[in-house]
Amino acid sequence: MILIALGANLPGPDGAAPLATCQEAVRAIARLPGLSVTAVSRWWATAPEPPLPGAPWYVNGIARCEGALDPASLLTALQAIEDTAGRQRPYPNAPRTLDLDIIAMGEAVRGAPDPILPHPRAHLRRFVLEPLAEVAPGWVHPSLGRSVGELLEALPPAAMRPMAA
Repeated sequence: MILIALGANLPGPDGAAPLATCQEAVRAIARLPGLSVTAVSRWWATAPEPPLPGAPWYVNGIARCEGALDPASLLTALQAIEDTAGRQRPYPNAPRTLDLDIIAMGEAVRGAPDPILPHPRAHLRRFVLEPLAEVAPGWVHPSLGRSVGELLEALPPAAMRPMAA
């Protein structure tokens, strides 16, 4: 099982709303050779973390996939999808047109090279874990040995809400 987090809070280069950009990213992921999307969470509206005055809220979700890609190839493919969506990286945690993060690839634990697996901050982010629990309720963090439910219970509330379908 491969878990990919999707997020956006700026319009795409074509003016598409962040939700539309995330939905198109799921379709692009599904077209990657050797990968299939088996489930997509609901979309969530989430406040920027860390807070950034004036930054719009994000659209966040998780795609559950199956496939045999190696981590580096998957990262390269996801970065190409981000680039197509106009992703720029002016500074850490900057607002973005699209953000795709590999949260986990099965039981893989990897410190280097990129991508680090599982994602080094996923267990600290409610905006990742809430949608993850929808598509992989039995997921256990490969390094911490804790279920997604246990990880969620350990987190404080966050400013987020499911978006209308």
